[in-house]
Amino acid sequence: MTYTVAVVGTGANPDEQSRDGFAMGYRHARAYRKIDDCELVACADIVRENAEQFAGEFGIRADNVYEDAGAMARSVEPDIVSVTVPPTVHADVVTGLAETGSVTAIHCEKPMAATWQGCQEMVRACEGHGVRLTINHQRRFGTPFRKAKSLLDDGEIGTLERVEFGGKNLFDAGTHQFDLCGYYTDQAAPEWVLGGIEYTEENVWFGAHNANQAVVQWHYETGVSGLAVTGDGAGLVGCYLRLVGSDGVIEIGVDDGPTLRFRRDGSGWEPLDNEGESIHGPLPETTPGAALRKVKETVPGVETPDRSTHYDRAIADVVRAVREDGESELTARHALQSTEVIFGAWESVRRRGRVDLPLAIRDNPLESMVESGDLDPVPAE
Repeated sequence: MTYTVAVVGTGANPDEQSRDGFAMGYRHARAYRKIDDCELVACADIVRENAEQFAGEFGIRADNVYEDAGAMARSVEPDIVSVTVPPTVHADVVTGLAETGSVTAIHCEKPMAATWQGCQEMVRACEGHGVRLTINHQRRFGTPFRKAKSLLDDGEIGTLERVEFGGKNLFDAGTHQFDLCGYYTDQAAPEWVLGGIEYTEENVWFGAHNANQAVVQWHYETGVSGLAVTGDGAGLVGCYLRLVGSDGVIEIGVDDGPTLRFRRDGSGWEPLDNEGESIHGPLPETTPGAALRKVKETVPGVETPDRSTHYDRAIADVVRAVREDGESELTARHALQSTEVIFGAWESVRRRGRVDLPLAIRDNPLESMVESGDLDPVPAE
């Protein structure tokens, strides 16, 4: 059987990368094109010129180019739709597609949605219409992260006690790290969250506010605790992600060090082979030295032939779930769990205290505090 695929939110020039867009639709489309039983048949973008450029790149017929996602779904009835619009409109686009009754699966870019209500509505709409919803937390499929999970499951560091990470922010970039924390805790339910932020300079990524700095603690029902430090203080953690066990430690994405290493208590650090991958994806073989660790998986003019990216593996898992009538690792239920910690951290700031989960809010506390004037970041130049 051939699965028909459509992309909503094609973006503009894929070689231009900024906080206004990374042309994620192109990355998704390239991943589908590598799967034998998938065929790209349609696309939609509110800027028709962008959609037409995308269609030309991937051989999509001119009559299957749309400006309206719902009209496209009803007319073409694709099996799988990738949604790569900004997070501020994820909820509207995903729920609208689900309600057409014309699609089997929706694969949406991260972060999940701009409000907690939006996140929940996406899941309800898809479940109510029998649509598989997945969120593109593709780093789960990276070799460093998979090897770390194998070390953990094999008992190399004993019983997991704490997950830690340092990063750019909690929402747009941090959603990957919170998702990975869920992965390493076997999707244990988070029980509470306590957060503090600093937001004096406007920091908008893809239309959504992100605090300048944050320190967050949270706790899972299994007894595992979490710690996140973002912004200028991220160096206090000193790596992208750390797993602290009863008998040792695993570190991933170490500052000025190996991509993956571990140690047992009483012994030194042991670096592991990552098969030519950084935390972002396969490393272009033409890029020398330590700078490799800084290279994103899509670099204009640099090819990584015959090496699957994290996007390729994520989308392959989405298609596998459709093919086998099963569940993808990227199920929206996992994303909902990790995203709740992010919104819970911002709600903790608003309440000035610890927040027990599940959340009883509908909005985005950070956005609401900006709108009310409780937070008043200086506009970006």
